[in-house]
Amino acid sequence: MFGADKGHASTLDGSALRIGIVQARFNAGITQSLADACRSELIALGVQPDNIQLVQVPGALEVPLALQVLARRKAYDGLVALGCIIRGETYHFELVANESGAGVTRVGLDHHLPIANAILTTENLEQAVARQDEKGRDAARVVVEMALLAKA
Repeated sequence: MFGADKGHASTLDGSALRIGIVQARFNAGITQSLADACRSELIALGVQPDNIQLVQVPGALEVPLALQVLARRKAYDGLVALGCIIRGETYHFELVANESGAGVTRVGLDHHLPIANAILTTENLEQAVARQDEKGRDAARVVVEMALLAKA
């Protein structure tokens, strides 16, 4: 039985998995914390450090294309999308949040590849900071669980 919540994390064995991470640089303080937490949790779940590849892109809208490039390599058991979109005063927030989310989902479905979407969408910086570490760890647990499910 697989489970992504903290209580089931001990049943996840990522030792045979290869994971790709795409990190948006926009709001770099948040996204670096997401990446650090994700990588630490992947290693805690048994993923070998050499089997984790991190790719950085400018922002959340570029994440789906980078995921697609990695998916086409057929070298990964799962991918992680990391980013941070903070609401501003214009419609741009909705555009970036909706399009990046749809793109991440499409890549996963098109390539039959698990992708954990940890692109934060928050009202303000304080909300992003409050979520950065847990969402990074959660993305690691989700991608490991789903990669194991896909292999089963």
